[in-house]
Amino acid sequence: MADCIRVPLLLLLMCILLFVHPIRAQNNLVAKFVGNADKLQNPAGGPGPAAGNPGADERNQGAGASLSRRRSTGWKLSEEAVCRDDLTRLCPKNSWSNNLALLECVQDKKEDSEIATECNHLLWNYKLNLTTDPKFESVAMEVCKTTISEIKECAAEEQGKGYLVSCLVDHRGNITDYQCNQYITKMTTIVFSDYRLICGFMDECHDDINTLKCGSISTGGKDIHSQGEVIACLEKGLVREAEEQLGAHVIKDSCKKAIMRIAELSSDDFHLDRYLYFACRDDREHFCENTLAGEGRVYKCLFNHKFEDSMSERCREALTTRQKLIAQDYKVSYSLAKACKSDLRKYRCSADTSMPRAREARLSYLLLCLESAVHRGRVVSGECQGEMMDYRRMLMEDFSLSPEIVLHCRSEIENHCSGLHRKGRTLHCLMRVGRGDMGSIDPICQKALQTLIQEADPGADYRIDRALNEACESVIQTACKHIRSGDPMILSCLMEHLYTEKMVEGCEHRLLELQYFIARDWKLDPILYKKCQADASRLCHTHGWNETSELMPPGAIFSCLYRHAYRSVEQGRRLSRDCKVEVQRILHQRALDVKLDPELQRRCMTDLGKWCSEKTEAGQELECLQDHLEDLVADCRDVVGNLTELESEDIQIEALLMRACDPVIQAHCHEVADNQIDSGDLMECLVQNKHQKEMNEKCAVGVTHFQLIQIKDFRFSYKFKTACKEDVLKLCPNIKKKVDVVICLSTTVRNDTLQDAKEQRVSVKCRKQLRVEEVEMVIECLKENKRRLTQRCHQKVFKLQEVEMVDPELDYQLMRVCKNMIRRFCADSEGKSILQCLKQNKNSEMMDPKCKQMITKRQITQNTDYRLNPVLKKACKADIPKFCQSILNKATPETELEGQVISCLKLKYADQRLSSDCEDQIRVILQESALDYRLDPQLQIHCVDEISRLCPEEAAAQEQTGQVEECLKVNLLKIKQEGCKKEVLNMLKESKADIFVDPVLHTACALDIKHHCAAIPPGKGRQMSCLMEALQDRRVRLQPECKKRLQDRIEMWSYAAKVAPAEGFSDLAMQVMTSPSKNYILTVIGAGVALLFMMGLLCGRFTKRVTQELKDR
Repeated sequence: MADCIRVPLLLLLMCILLFVHPIRAQNNLVAKFVGNADKLQNPAGGPGPAAGNPGADERNQGAGASLSRRRSTGWKLSEEAVCRDDLTRLCPKNSWSNNLALLECVQDKKEDSEIATECNHLLWNYKLNLTTDPKFESVAMEVCKTTISEIKECAAEEQGKGYLVSCLVDHRGNITDYQCNQYITKMTTIVFSDYRLICGFMDECHDDINTLKCGSISTGGKDIHSQGEVIACLEKGLVREAEEQLGAHVIKDSCKKAIMRIAELSSDDFHLDRYLYFACRDDREHFCENTLAGEGRVYKCLFNHKFEDSMSERCREALTTRQKLIAQDYKVSYSLAKACKSDLRKYRCSADTSMPRAREARLSYLLLCLESAVHRGRVVSGECQGEMMDYRRMLMEDFSLSPEIVLHCRSEIENHCSGLHRKGRTLHCLMRVGRGDMGSIDPICQKALQTLIQEADPGADYRIDRALNEACESVIQTACKHIRSGDPMILSCLMEHLYTEKMVEGCEHRLLELQYFIARDWKLDPILYKKCQADASRLCHTHGWNETSELMPPGAIFSCLYRHAYRSVEQGRRLSRDCKVEVQRILHQRALDVKLDPELQRRCMTDLGKWCSEKTEAGQELECLQDHLEDLVADCRDVVGNLTELESEDIQIEALLMRACDPVIQAHCHEVADNQIDSGDLMECLVQNKHQKEMNEKCAVGVTHFQLIQIKDFRFSYKFKTACKEDVLKLCPNIKKKVDVVICLSTTVRNDTLQDAKEQRVSVKCRKQLRVEEVEMVIECLKENKRRLTQRCHQKVFKLQEVEMVDPELDYQLMRVCKNMIRRFCADSEGKSILQCLKQNKNSEMMDPKCKQMITKRQITQNTDYRLNPVLKKACKADIPKFCQSILNKATPETELEGQVISCLKLKYADQRLSSDCEDQIRVILQESALDYRLDPQLQIHCVDEISRLCPEEAAAQEQTGQVEECLKVNLLKIKQEGCKKEVLNMLKESKADIFVDPVLHTACALDIKHHCAAIPPGKGRQMSCLMEALQDRRVRLQPECKKRLQDRIEMWSYAAKVAPAEGFSDLAMQVMTSPSKNYILTVIGAGVALLFMMGLLCGRFTKRVTQELKDR
């Protein structure tokens, strides 16, 4: 082919399929030039087609001779003897007189169409002459005269050498003249229908075709359709080389360029890719029947149906090969290259001098560059963004389109993800491996996954991730229906509903798999990127569209942002308001799963395995790390400490805790929660409302956990840290534990005061906060968790409580919460009597609910040990050693009595054996504990399980009306634990002594007591006996509710007498005196004694009388 003209590789691709826009010679001018083209093949006196191809197969000499003998200008292919039968059989009659129409007809016939070898070779020689005859240029010059003048490159071509046609084909996309466009399209189709006709292609790829065994290169050795398979074979070889498959052949660079140019030239019409055209003809009819050919539309349609079950494997394979070529060079996609051409030029996506030209053509580079422009708020045309969306979805659906994934993740796919190829399932399986849920992953594979997620950018539109879209469709329709489809906030909405009832398991897995990788590159969250790009540039020194480098990896940028998110005004260099909101949103999401925090997972992997391997529930891993803060390695301890420090300022970062505490927040802390600046106020509010009825177990556990964590480091208390940080660094360096810091600063304040220092070393703001922290945050937490403390710490806390109960003014929490109520009710009371005054006014309608809760907490504390109740201790000073010495003997000075002494005094009160002062105090305690079971520590200790089992609704209501105690009495027969049963029996015994101890009965019988027992003083069972007599007296009509309650109590007392018989004569006498059959029992006893007396009188002495003489001896 030495005499072959220069034909650019662009024509190359057209060669394979270009019969897309058939010209039926309807236009007279085009028909004229078609006729001229026929003349050019047999000029007068000139050689025929065979003469133009001296290398023609000798087997077809007859055909060549026949062609060379044709001299007439009207020479027709259909008139040749070797082709007449085949052409007239296969092609319509109206095309017989048009050689180009006949070529088009034959080229698009299916492979099973039989064309004689001699005819096949004649057609090939005819086309070859078209490519090698310089006179063909004159036709193009006349048809495309206007176009040539418009395209400078073509006008500058040297005429007479055949270069003009090549130039026009190269610029076919810029040709606006209809006749010229149609003519060039027609000629390109003919010229490039066979790779052997492409000038220069044989020279560039001859060796590679032979090495890869891609087919015969001898003229006429294969039928016309098989030549598309040669190109397809070379394309597959190119893909294998890119994926570094075992035994892959390295194709020459010049041949690679030729192959990619062919793929590019066939990008607008799938007819031009001959192998794909024949492989997908049936699938095109099935899936894309109504899709017009041209501009890559058929390709896109077939791509969209690639994973349909009815798609043929051969077509799917051909489509995958073409997609892989697009991944290597975006220009192989006609629609993408056309739509984004101006945007690529506008944002200089092909002007990166630091990057090889081959990289610039990569689809990944184009996507990253244009995605960055979109994220930065630049205008990218809607058409280009639509094309990018299609190819990003394509990358997410089929991992094999990324050669890096195929190459570096081969073992992970074989071991964990085989058989999951379709619809993005393999990619999500690899993401799950990358998260560490299915074993370890090679770092290179992990990097390849991260790169692919960056290219596809599913964070911008969840629909790009087909696996996620299908798994989360139901959740999106219910929980996120208020958000526009495709909005980036859909992912945030899904994260907000993670671990809720609306979330489904499949969506949860797909979401966490994707978020794991989004969390490792801040650019993958488009909202965060948009709001924070200016802050990142200003504070984190990011530059250029890629925004990252080896010195500043993507993960480090977010770390930089959140370090500036909580700076004070004095510290300066703060984030903008919009950026801070987005940083807080990301922190809230990361708190749901430690794997969503790259820094935490990287630094704490060893500690997570060592200390927290059994903590698998949501949120438990971070809590576990906080619990073991002192045991963690230094790097892990630092990152956990930083996170906890952030939580101290903004506890809303703990999303799971906020969900659990939502009822309490809505009821008591909504004003604090609505503040955009938290500063630790919300957690302070939750601590203050720990005993509200809205507080559930999960919230209470979380709040208590945070209180205990605050003790470990002074930085974990935001207000204290803000006020005292400088003082700590100056006066208490190297001290971390909050208790130690408080002691250090308090000691400094004390020493300065005692030494009459001119100036206090501790600042004023720190001194104010010091007292607050010492009592409010540390001591209060320790008080509430005494049972979990070490013995030594427990003793110290008890001593502190003992001091505070003697002098309530030292109880800062009580004084702060009840400040207004003290002014209202106790303005004239002494400091030591404040708590007693508040207790007396506790049930006043004017009492503040929060103060009432605080008083109840202090009552609970007092009832655990008589030593914590100074008034009771003084009143019962003689009674306690007299009746409860056995309890005191068993106890040690260091241990608490858990209400045992008070329980002992209660029983003696029922026996009416206490002194009057002690009896008055015990009566008050009995009346209060009868209304609120929490004030009875022994009942709480022994009946906690039974209350949960038998009386859950009454306990949850937390109403101080005695409903829990009444429930236990009613269910006495159902109680299984002996300790609890004994406490309930004691309550029944106590209620006999005083009806006020039984609030339910007292409420039911209040009117009857007023009418029938008004003259009887309360106490010692007198009013109870009065009611019993009234019940037995038929003349007295009691209220129905009172009568029913009394009958219930009689049954309970009867059962109690059987279960717990009298322990002594006093118990027996008490049971008799309070028995409904008291009169009968006393009558029987009296009758028995009288009978015994009468028998003595009548029968004389039972002993023998002794004589006087014996007495006198």
